[in-house]
Amino acid sequence: MTIKITWYGHAALGLNTGGYKIIIDPFLTGNPAASIPAEAVEADFILISHGHGDHVGDSVSIAKRTGAMVISNYEIAGWFAGQGVTKTHGQQHGGGFKHPFGYLKLTLAFHGSALPDGSNGGNPCGFFLRTNDDKKLYFAQDTALFGDMKLIGEEGLDLAVLPIGDNFTMGPDDALRAVKLLEPKNVIPIHYNTWDLIAQDANAWAERVNRETNAKAIVLKPGESFSV
Repeated sequence: MTIKITWYGHAALGLNTGGYKIIIDPFLTGNPAASIPAEAVEADFILISHGHGDHVGDSVSIAKRTGAMVISNYEIAGWFAGQGVTKTHGQQHGGGFKHPFGYLKLTLAFHGSALPDGSNGGNPCGFFLRTNDDKKLYFAQDTALFGDMKLIGEEGLDLAVLPIGDNFTMGPDDALRAVKLLEPKNVIPIHYNTWDLIAQDANAWAERVNRETNAKAIVLKPGESFSV
């Protein structure tokens, strides 16, 4: 079964797997790199990695319009329920759950997580997804480099999605080290070039990945897709 991953700009991602439509961190309105308006998004599930506005983004309005279930840490799931989102599912670090689209586990991430209104956003996370046809995907979202990425990589990753923008997350050097720890078959860079503060040459980074690791680096333009 083919899994289609679409990068919408910044850290917003769409997945289509087994007929389910999933969107991760849908910051679209106000995102200068966004390739799609929030009103055009269709979703069955919305994954939120942490509480910052450039990741929560349009998720409340998308969830209300589509009826999608929001999956995040327990604190953020509760916050969404307080915003009138009727379907939420809270998890915590290291905890996994068998959702209709596959087994989803929340991983460590080293970052912040305050919600847009200042509420407690709990701990930030990444996502490890084992799909129903046993494809293994890791979405680091916003994080620094950390040594336990090696443990995540021991799952045998078909794809890793990593930030490379620096300043708020890993930069290119640490993201390259992350690839060496994770040893994925494929890797996609995100969270760069949205603003000058996180401007990076993704093609130059991809060349380093392809030269120094066994992973294949795929550089997408906002709106482009890759299939695993």
